[in-house]
Amino acid sequence: MNIGYWRISTSEGKQNNERQIISLKEAGCDERFIFGDEITGTSNYGDRPELSKCLTMLREGDTLVIHELDRLGRSMVEMLVEVNKLLERGINIKTLDGRLDTATMPEEIVKLIVGVMGYAGEMELKGIRKRCSEGRAVAMNKGVKFGRKRQYTQGQEAQVIDMRTQGNGYGSIANAMGLNVSKVRRILANNGVK
Repeated sequence: MNIGYWRISTSEGKQNNERQIISLKEAGCDERFIFGDEITGTSNYGDRPELSKCLTMLREGDTLVIHELDRLGRSMVEMLVEVNKLLERGINIKTLDGRLDTATMPEEIVKLIVGVMGYAGEMELKGIRKRCSEGRAVAMNKGVKFGRKRQYTQGQEAQVIDMRTQGNGYGSIANAMGLNVSKVRRILANNGVK
């Protein structure tokens, strides 16, 4: 039996699971036996509930059908371990990009392909992280602010500073303003007031 698995990193923005689901159906996977997670490829296997269901359902002689091998993960070591576990259970793996079909390939070639593709996935992830980091640095240099938006007004900020310069303590300022002490300290620190 063909059992399919899809994964997308997020449902927000550009990623959509339809392409993978359609491909899995066309490859002979019954809709009832197609599983999928919306989670990053760097997540642990145990953090993917649908993958866990899929792996549990697979029996000797079944084929796990995935769009590409990186749908299983982006860590070469983890991918090799999981693929080996499946092969030891007598489960075949087939990617719809045509790069892997363990039913028709010798085991040595399968391990080589999984190793190379796992390494490529790991390198792609490192490249993505590097580009994101560079993009954040450029944005910060342009003055883009990251993190949570301020949860207080400029008027509240001025009042906190005024109360502190009058000698009020952090706790009394926080109680009077309806803020917590850490927020009062942050406002004062951001404005160079002790």
